[in-house]
Amino acid sequence: MLEPRRRNTSGRALSSLLSLALLVGGACGPNPEQDNPNTAGNNGDNTPGSTEVASPDTDSLAPSSPEESTAVPGEPEAEAAPVTPEEDASAVAEAPASAEEGLGTTAQAAVSLRTVAGWETLFLNRWNSEHTSSFLPKSNSLDSWQFYDLSYGIDGNTAMYRATGKTQYMDRALLYVNNMVNHAKVSSSLPKSQFKDSYLGWASARSDTLGQEVPLFESYCWRYVTRMLRTIRETPALYGNATYKTQYDKLLAFTERNMFEKWLKRGANSYIYRVNTHMASHWAYIAMDLSKMTTDATKKAQYLTVFNNINRDMPNNTSSLRGQLQTSPVNANAYFWAAEWGSKKRPGQDVAHGNGVMAYLVEAHDAGMEWTDADMRKFVVTLNNVIWPSAKKYSMYVDGTGSGTGWFNDGLMKLGRYNADLQKRLETHSVGQNTQFYGNAALNAKLLGAGSAL
Repeated sequence: MLEPRRRNTSGRALSSLLSLALLVGGACGPNPEQDNPNTAGNNGDNTPGSTEVASPDTDSLAPSSPEESTAVPGEPEAEAAPVTPEEDASAVAEAPASAEEGLGTTAQAAVSLRTVAGWETLFLNRWNSEHTSSFLPKSNSLDSWQFYDLSYGIDGNTAMYRATGKTQYMDRALLYVNNMVNHAKVSSSLPKSQFKDSYLGWASARSDTLGQEVPLFESYCWRYVTRMLRTIRETPALYGNATYKTQYDKLLAFTERNMFEKWLKRGANSYIYRVNTHMASHWAYIAMDLSKMTTDATKKAQYLTVFNNINRDMPNNTSSLRGQLQTSPVNANAYFWAAEWGSKKRPGQDVAHGNGVMAYLVEAHDAGMEWTDADMRKFVVTLNNVIWPSAKKYSMYVDGTGSGTGWFNDGLMKLGRYNADLQKRLETHSVGQNTQFYGNAALNAKLLGAGSAL
């Protein structure tokens, strides 16, 4: 049994000032799972739990450096103490979203939505600038920490391909992934690796994990690599094309051995069945995608075991993703969950990390695996009525308490594919407007047009 790690709560009092500082500084993509460098864990990983996340500026480019995203002002501004769950619950009730309280549980009214083409225009306005300033250099880096933010570029381009069918977006996502794979080194050749084995990987250049192989940095990115690969596999025009099929075969083989098998063999309880909901959800996402692509029955069973364990029966904990969910204490139509396995205490999961959980749950639902329409309806209400009760009010936690940044790019905004009213709200949402946001908003619009509303 793994010992539970202490969550870093020091960022709560600084969250407002940090958001302001990063808006001025130009950082765009928050790093919700990174933590204070002094909290590195024994697994060569960073302890989760920081709530210090950037609130992206609408004119800023993609994230440019870890330093920009983690800089904390020396003196916090004077502000009120964090609101308690009891104090903030009434505020949630008094400031509901524009739609009815049961949003997502009734039939959709006709809503005029921005088209896929409209979202693509916004996407293209940033596509090349983010590519040259951030994603391309990160993909060519030997530093696995750079892959953390690179994941947003892979996700955004894959989503835009899924929305439009234009191969220029898939080609760019493939470029990033091929660059990473081509720079991978044998573990035994990495001077400070804690493993020194025959698997391929990368060393982190971040100060608290310097020289180490870090499962979080790799899995955070690779969930979107497997989603990209599954898109190729499920699109006949790509899978039947020799150029794409060759890349698919190479990258799938790399992923099966040097991502999934590597961390499973190094220690599943430490590196796959992670210490909290969001970090474990990345591996459920990867395992799910691999289970739908592999042609090896033994591997498929292994992937499904990991997928089902994280959903239903964690082998090293007394809970699971399904076990964490309960009815929201402030809205009977919404969900509440805590990040710590077995905990049901408020305020629950912080919204920044909750994005990672939702990125997985949405794709699992759409794959017809474990997560149901009823689940998604409750998550829609969680976002639209509890986390985001009014235009400029964002909570820090999933029970509606605290003051958050409104950054929903990496998961929560993907719920827009299930509810036209929520998608309409996202059209005017001013936080996080970059290619990941626009790509996934376009995909939401495409899926809504195809009848995905619940």
